[in-house]
Amino acid sequence: MLYNLLLINSFCWPVFNPTLCVLFRSCTDIICCILFMLVLVGYMIVGILAWLYGDPRQVLYPRNSTGMFCGIGPNSDKPNVFYFDILKCATATNIMAAALNGLQCPTVQLCVNQCPSDFWVLPVTAYLPGALPQNFFKQEYCVPSLNLSTTALTVSQIKDKELCSYFYMPTAPVLGRCLPNFNNLNNAPSNFTIGGMNANQTISAIKNSTGDVLSGFNIKDIGVRIFEDFASSWQWILLGLVIAMLVSLLFLLLLRFIAAILVWVLIFGVLAVGGFGIWYCWNEYNTLKGSTVTFQDVGFTTNFNAYLQIKDTWLAFMIILCIVEGILLLTLIFLRTRILIAIAIIRESSKAVSYMMSTLFFPLVTFVLLLVCVSYWGITALYLATSGAPVFKVVALNASQGDCSGITGNQTCDPVTFNSSSYPTCPSARCMFINYNAEGLYQRNLFNLQIYNVVAFLWCINFVIALGQCTLAGAFASYYWAFSKPGDIPTFPLSQSFIRTLRYHVGSLAFGALILTLVQIVRIILEYLDHKFRAAQNPCARFVMCCLKCCFWCLEKFIKFINRNAYIMIAIYGKNFCVSAKNAFMLLMRNIVRVVVLDKVTDLLLFFGKLLVVGGVGVLAFYFFSGKIPVPSGSFQASKLNYYWMPIITVIVGSYLIAQGFFSVYSMCVDTLFLCFLEDLERHDGSVEKPYFMSKNLMKILHKKNKKPKGQKD
Repeated sequence: MLYNLLLINSFCWPVFNPTLCVLFRSCTDIICCILFMLVLVGYMIVGILAWLYGDPRQVLYPRNSTGMFCGIGPNSDKPNVFYFDILKCATATNIMAAALNGLQCPTVQLCVNQCPSDFWVLPVTAYLPGALPQNFFKQEYCVPSLNLSTTALTVSQIKDKELCSYFYMPTAPVLGRCLPNFNNLNNAPSNFTIGGMNANQTISAIKNSTGDVLSGFNIKDIGVRIFEDFASSWQWILLGLVIAMLVSLLFLLLLRFIAAILVWVLIFGVLAVGGFGIWYCWNEYNTLKGSTVTFQDVGFTTNFNAYLQIKDTWLAFMIILCIVEGILLLTLIFLRTRILIAIAIIRESSKAVSYMMSTLFFPLVTFVLLLVCVSYWGITALYLATSGAPVFKVVALNASQGDCSGITGNQTCDPVTFNSSSYPTCPSARCMFINYNAEGLYQRNLFNLQIYNVVAFLWCINFVIALGQCTLAGAFASYYWAFSKPGDIPTFPLSQSFIRTLRYHVGSLAFGALILTLVQIVRIILEYLDHKFRAAQNPCARFVMCCLKCCFWCLEKFIKFINRNAYIMIAIYGKNFCVSAKNAFMLLMRNIVRVVVLDKVTDLLLFFGKLLVVGGVGVLAFYFFSGKIPVPSGSFQASKLNYYWMPIITVIVGSYLIAQGFFSVYSMCVDTLFLCFLEDLERHDGSVEKPYFMSKNLMKILHKKNKKPKGQKD
């Protein structure tokens, strides 16, 4: 009857009275749950406001000098921005930069269909009397308001007023901006001279003005080639990821049978490596036994090989290795029982995963939720950053022409109605886009809203991770506390655990996630302050900052450890976060040696598994995509790949993420079963009233057994 009650009571297993457990199971940490819901509602309101006031086109599409977007609307057939005088972008640190706020180059910018592909500069003959502008300028590189066929302006007037570009060079579209193509700049003709500079000086000035953006290579060309590689090899990349998934799954399932062999092989492998190191050091010491060179003779040097010629160096290495080897042997002798327990729990975890295969794919749910959080944060941040109407101001593009002292850079204007004749003494006056309006209640609080966006994002991310951990813990705990396995395992344990967690423990998960979020916010602030202090070169401040960063990094790791075990206890008992965290911590402290042994043995096995999956699939991908593995003719040709390392890197990174997802479930299973095992030892004594729920293998290792009811035969 007791076992049936335990099975029915899927909300809380290892208790003395399962009926009372059902009655007292209730929502935990309600205040934090309400606070989390309010934050989510506020987060949605922020997103709505950002969507109403933001305009992501300000980031996705470039603007011309009049503030119109290129690539959409009236300029849908003109996706690129062409700079009349790209050299002025290099001098944007002068007084003009103050007016332009660093957002625009102080030159006319025009939406064009295609970026120029050749060199051209206004020839000297264009300044001769009677020269017609349409014979020298191209209409596509002139402002739309100027018609070269009907204009009465001379070539000099058009050039001085910057109505047409008086030179251009081969450029390539980079993020919608026509920037110089460095591959063709060195082929400039000798007559390509601008502003009194010769051709070499002109090219050097152009490179200086745009070098930070292009960094010496054509981004679009590389991107297109990489895309072509993915388009021709995506089926084989997918096959590599499928192989990684199958190898990960097979490894976890085989741990049920080979865990003991792997653990002992790895342990004795470490001892063998240590023994080989001792022998090698002794051999080198014996070889240099007749040498008279000492440390005093060598002194201090950065050449480490010089110390290897001293016999005392190898003697020191040998002594250190002997001490380490002795410690490992003593640890192995005295902790052999605990190692056997760790192996038994690992084997039991593999068995639990084999009974609940759906848990291996639950990280996909967590991944989708994390992707939703990241996408919402990114979109909200983008809309917040692009909130506000565009601001246009009167700017003198060439202050040396005429008297432009009346233009201070503060006069606002309308690009549609602006007329340069209003400034007769400054012919280069233009109405140009400067930045986005930062006035108004909403705009003045954009920074605060961005901070709210970051804080809510971190809280949501940590909550999603906590939800995944608690759900898996509930599913695996239902396996452990099933007295007769697999018959007593609840139906759909993963789904039941997920629903149960959302129904009762959202507040507790939000509480733990909030604590972790606060620590992460402090770490972000410290990183920001460290960036500021680094420029000041204050050794004392940097030392203090380094200590603080280290302390809070350790604190974050500790809180993650506490939260993880607290979520397991919440899944088992259904108590609030603080009580669960305290009980989990005290339980682990009472069994600290077992915790350390299990943690290290599990880490060793999972590291070996990741190395096997990532290394094996990575090597296979290298031999395949480099063309060293023959494939049927016509199916795939590695020689046609532009960058064969891109598919290899993709397969390696994807394999690691797949292995990490599978092994994270397994690690959670080990931690959950271990806590259940410790609770089982403390709560039960093997009597009929309090039987052990652990496997027979664990009871055999601990020399324990369950007593049979009277009258029941063995």
